[in-house]
Amino acid sequence: MKKHIFLIVLMMSALGFGQKTIYQSESFEELSKDHKTVAIVPFEARLELDNKNLTAEQLKKLQEKEGYEAQNALESYFLKRHKRKDYRIEFQDIKNTNALLAKEGIDLLNLDIYTTQDLCKILGVDALISGDLTLNALISEGVSTDFDFMSFISGTSDYGRIAIKLSDGATGKLLWKYEKVITRKSGKNTYDIIEAMMRKSTRKFPYDK
Repeated sequence: MKKHIFLIVLMMSALGFGQKTIYQSESFEELSKDHKTVAIVPFEARLELDNKNLTAEQLKKLQEKEGYEAQNALESYFLKRHKRKDYRIEFQDIKNTNALLAKEGIDLLNLDIYTTQDLCKILGVDALISGDLTLNALISEGVSTDFDFMSFISGTSDYGRIAIKLSDGATGKLLWKYEKVITRKSGKNTYDIIEAMMRKSTRKFPYDK
């Protein structure tokens, strides 16, 4: 019995180590040296739900909700952390970000046709934080964090995947990226999941002083 428990713990640990990927550009310091303001745009979300009764319009609205909730959660994390540890940049208020995008007729349906340079020019910022979500559950509404052995064995215990990207406004180059599988251990909602993944990052967010 003890051997079986040990093997399960070992499998879970191995799975956990393989669930996150962090990238930082070797050119980060050079490209970001003059950065002063960074904007966080709504995340692009793709839902893969079992509910077959959803119309295309309902699915679109749910995806938008998840995307804006992730944007909110990331801003909340940075503002909370800013009180304890200074960043060398400022974050544009997401209300201003979304208002400026709306003025240009930009929303989650057409956000992906604009380049990083285009968006940074419209928003008047030096860099852009964006992200994407692939989900099989509505994490904004809360998900179960209880361990389910059968789901773990069958590989259905994951809720999806999240990626957060930081890009340079002048060149459009990717500066930093953090990608992670969302599991039952990740948190009970969008805010918990984003806070946990950023807090547990093996590298500091690159704008830390």
